[in-house]
Amino acid sequence: MTLSPTARSTLGRKPDRAATDPAELYALLDEGLVCHVGFVRDGAPVVLPTAYGRAGRTLFLHGSTGAGWLRTAELPCSVAVTHLDGIVHARAVMNFSMNYRSAVVHGTAHLVTDPDRKWEGLRAIVEHLTPGAWDHARRPNRRELAATALFALDLTEASVKRRSGPPSDDAPDVAADLAWAGVVPLRTVRDAPQPAPDLPEHHTLPEHLGAAADRPR
Repeated sequence: MTLSPTARSTLGRKPDRAATDPAELYALLDEGLVCHVGFVRDGAPVVLPTAYGRAGRTLFLHGSTGAGWLRTAELPCSVAVTHLDGIVHARAVMNFSMNYRSAVVHGTAHLVTDPDRKWEGLRAIVEHLTPGAWDHARRPNRRELAATALFALDLTEASVKRRSGPPSDDAPDVAADLAWAGVVPLRTVRDAPQPAPDLPEHHTLPEHLGAAADRPR
């Protein structure tokens, strides 16, 4: 199985940077924390950041039922997740670049109404942010579930694009030797957890947070 080669999911520029293995898509999504959802509302394009979670070949998005963009049973959209791995410094400014991994998913997100499926999707989102949190904290009650809209988006139509490595300088610029060239790596890390001001002192750091504190994302 390969990622879908539809007109929307086929790279038009630098197709050599495309990934075709769905495993790369899943790994990229699992490593990210925030996605950007693009859709059309009232005839104009809108892009919103939000948390998400994945279960198999389904991406789950959620939000308040009071949000205007969630007041629908079907939401045609595109969802993007990007990891910035480094700033590429070239000898010529026109060759500056970024090392990155990005995914774009196309499709129609469907409102989840089945209670078991909704439970599964919300769990996927919470566990995506911090594995182990779903079993540690209180689960949603009926009122909270009723106030939460959950959408499921199939991952069938998607593209992955990435760049890695040093700058691609032109030979004359390399020969001229006028500037430093290389890569400044970037990464996101989880810092030490900070307890809430009203947390009683008898609480110790949960094991799942201790394991995640210094895990790079």
